[in-house]
Amino acid sequence: LYNKNIYPPYAGGGGFIMDGALAKRLHRASETLELYPIDDVFLGMCLEVLKVSPVGHEGFKTFGIVKNKNSKMNKEPCFYRSMLVVHKLLPPELLQMWDLV
Repeated sequence: LYNKNIYPPYAGGGGFIMDGALAKRLHRASETLELYPIDDVFLGMCLEVLKVSPVGHEGFKTFGIVKNKNSKMNKEPCFYRSMLVVHKLLPPELLQMWDLV
C-alpha cells in the first residue's frame, strides 16, 4: 500500500501536541493524499507534505513506562509529574496516576 521503502517520521499513537494553525494545514494536506490505514503513518505522510518534522519529547511515553510493580516510587506524584502522555496503562492505573498527580 505504501510506495516508499520506509515510513516518514511520525508521532506515535498515544498522543501529540500541535497548534491550531498546524491542525488546519494538516487537514488541507490530508485531502491531497489517499487515506492510509495506519493513522500514525498517515499523520507522518501529511507532515511530510507540509515539510514539518515531528519532535520527540521525554514526557510522551507512547511505549508505556517501565516500573517495578512493588516499588514505592509508583505511589509518588514525582514519578509521574514529567509525563504528558502515558500509553499502556490500565484504567485503574490511569486513575491512580491522576489521583497522585
